[in-house]
Amino acid sequence: MKSYEIAVIKGDGIGPEIVDEAVKVLDAVSEKEGFRLNYKEYLMGGCAYEAVGTPIPDITIEGCRVSDAVLFGSIGGYKWDNLPREMKPESGLLKLRKELGLFANLRPVSVFDELVEASSMKPEVVKGVDLLVVRELTGGIYFGEPRVNDGQKAYNTMFYTKDEITRIAKIAFDSAMKRRKKLCSVDKANVLEVSRLWRATVDEMAVHYPEVEVSHMFVDNAAMQLVRDPKQFDVILTGNIFGDILSDEASMMTGSIGLLPSSSIGGIVGLYEPIHGSAPDIAGQGVANPLATILSASMMLRYSLGQERAADIIDGAIKSVLKDGYRTPDLANYHAKEVCSTKQIGLVIVDRIKRV
Repeated sequence: MKSYEIAVIKGDGIGPEIVDEAVKVLDAVSEKEGFRLNYKEYLMGGCAYEAVGTPIPDITIEGCRVSDAVLFGSIGGYKWDNLPREMKPESGLLKLRKELGLFANLRPVSVFDELVEASSMKPEVVKGVDLLVVRELTGGIYFGEPRVNDGQKAYNTMFYTKDEITRIAKIAFDSAMKRRKKLCSVDKANVLEVSRLWRATVDEMAVHYPEVEVSHMFVDNAAMQLVRDPKQFDVILTGNIFGDILSDEASMMTGSIGLLPSSSIGGIVGLYEPIHGSAPDIAGQGVANPLATILSASMMLRYSLGQERAADIIDGAIKSVLKDGYRTPDLANYHAKEVCSTKQIGLVIVDRIKRV
């Protein structure tokens, strides 16, 4: 029987609750499909700081390095807001991404038919939306040097090498080949030299993917088009700062941040997490929506473990559960036939998987 080593980082706030449900779902689908997942838990975030005085112990980094994938919940909370920057929970995640060489963030945005009314956008605009934002994660203006703030003037440096652009573009093109074979590269090439290099490099890569329809769009226009006609997009490829903004904009189409998974890949081992935070205000109440974490687990099966059928089973089970009116409290106002706790929705999904 094929087996995989999974590093589990539950983190802070609602992290333990939502990860527990994802693990239940993974156990059900792995049993059904005939492979084994071996889990080992590690600390990261505020809980790690409280336990060992650092947001990410070395043992966590090393444990993730030797795993086949990392399943992560959430970190942070008000109680750690006043810590020095290097001790904040979020610093642990940034360090882990760097240590694992995770340069590509993949954020799928799909609108479930049963939840189109939950979106803040018109149903006819968002119904059928299925896009993927591929964001470069370790370069650009967030990490460029020099950077200065002397109290009188401040500046940051937007910096990309051709190799950095090439490697993220390859992931986007490969993703497009598995989807509808459309790729829109977003930049600001009318005013930024770094964007001109980005655009030229993407065009060079396109030669190797003749089946993919490639377009370019300035970031301001892309922001508008995401609101006007999001269904025109399949794969959106962009840099760090533009991807940060556009992926958050796109996430609002679904109606709940509790529905959106993500993965960070490209390095030693992939990391899979929901896009939402730790929500300390609802932690421990059993009302958190675990679907984003379960969908992240599905992405883990698909991208890191090569278990495509198992991922399809999870995705299908979630669609079936939503179609039948099971909702967590954040979605209770949208055709709910039964409002479920965090654990209850997990059990319903497990039951659907067992019936397949």
